[in-house]
Amino acid sequence: MPAIRNIAVGLPIKDGHVLALSGTDRARDLEFLRAIGGGIEFGELAVDALRREFVEELGVELEAVELLGIRENIFTYEGEPGHEIAHIYAVNSLALDAVALDAELHVLDEGSPVRWVRISDIIDGRQVLFPDGATELLLELTRR
Repeated sequence: MPAIRNIAVGLPIKDGHVLALSGTDRARDLEFLRAIGGGIEFGELAVDALRREFVEELGVELEAVELLGIRENIFTYEGEPGHEIAHIYAVNSLALDAVALDAELHVLDEGSPVRWVRISDIIDGRQVLFPDGATELLLELTRR
């Protein structure tokens, strides 16, 4: 029986842009963005998992984190069902602040591209951001 996956993801923001991973769901012919982060390990706090994931995926430390919300998602990816509980954070990293808006990074352990994306493109629906609920939390964050 498949399991519910608990994840912690972060939304770094800079000059009207958010840093996100670029992905593709070939089964749905869908290009999408995904907040950076990953699975919470047994015995690990969500905030600690978030910090660990940013080090593992991008090699950067986070100076500040703020929980924006927790969202439950039932979805399909590559034709397979998924179920996750997503802890979604606003994050700040001096190392990421130094990355140019036109730069393309890559996830260290798997090579997926990571780039700055205009928040307006996500809010307007020109780009799709996962996990579900992250777009609404991003919009709330930008209204502060």
